[in-house]
Amino acid sequence: MGFVKASMAGTVWKVLVNEGEEVKEGQDVVILESMKMEIPIVAEEAGIVKQILAAEGDFINVDDDLLEIE
Repeated sequence: MGFVKASMAGTVWKVLVNEGEEVKEGQDVVILESMKMEIPIVAEEAGIVKQILAAEGDFINVDDDLLEIE
C-alpha cells in the first residue's frame, strides 16, 4: 500500500482515476495546474485506487497525499 504524492504545489485540475480502479506503474492519475502549466502526476506503483484524497479544485502543497493505492 502506498500514496501518490504531489511533486509540487498547485491546484488539482483533473483526477484521472476512480476509487476501485486498477492503475499501472507510471500511469497518469492526477493533473495539477501550477503557474498556468498542466503537470501530470503518475502512480509510482501498480495497484487498486483505495481512496482519492484530493478533489478537483483543491490547492495542494508539495508532498501532500493525492491518492492511496493498495
